[in-house]
Order: sequence, then C-alpha cells, then structure tokens
Amino acid sequence: MKVSARRVSGDGSLSHDVAIRGHKLTTDEPKDQGGRDHGPRPEELLAASLASCTATTIEMYAMRKEWTVGEVRVDVDYEPAQRGSPTRFQMTVHLPKDLPEECRQRLLQVAAKCPVHRTLEGEVAFEERVSLS
Repeated sequence: MKVSARRVSGDGSLSHDVAIRGHKLTTDEPKDQGGRDHGPRPEELLAASLASCTATTIEMYAMRKEWTVGEVRVDVDYEPAQRGSPTRFQMTVHLPKDLPEECRQRLLQVAAKCPVHRTLEGEVAFEERVSLS
C-alpha cells in the first residue's frame, strides 16, 4: 500500500494533499499551530483510522455471523505521547442495548483485532530514505 503526501503549493499553509488509491484528502494544522485548518491534523487521521477500522471489523464479523447488530459507533480520544508517558487511545464502542451480552462481549474481542489496533499495539519498524529530484 502506498500513500503520498504533497505540500499544497503557494498558499503559505501547512496543508498537504494526500493520495490513497485514487482518493484524495487534505491534511493541515490548526490556525494556532501555523496552519489554515483546511483539513484534519495527521494525528487526527490516526485516531480516525483506529475508529473506522474498529467499526468496520465489528461490522464485517457480525455480517459473517449473520448477526443483526444495528448501528455501531466507535469514538476514539487520542492523547499524544508526552515526556515519560505513552501515547494514549481511549476507545468507546457503542452498540445497541438490546444486543445479547454474549454478542457484545465477542464483538469487543473482535474489535481489538482490527488491523490498525494490532499495528498500534505491536512492534513497528521504519525504513526511511531520501530521494533527490
């Protein structure tokens, strides 16, 4: 999977166009951080990735089991790492109250297995290089 970020030229902001499989979105920083707030911050996209991946994983599992779960909502609060403390994600999975307890418990177990969740809790390796144009 390849994702590219390219600075939005000429507007004097910290905006970047991000290309993903033919889709495009814009990231930026808030005005108080020197940006123009033309899009979410990259860290917000990280939290959005966790929330959407978790919701999708729950819904895919329920579909395979042929469970009717109704509306699923996942909220993620993100707190970046501070000196001496880790990055924190607080995730709340909202499920319908009439869903049987055994289904809720199983869906919570499945939620922790979404690819983004596994990536964030696992070991990550970076390979960085510079290409001169």
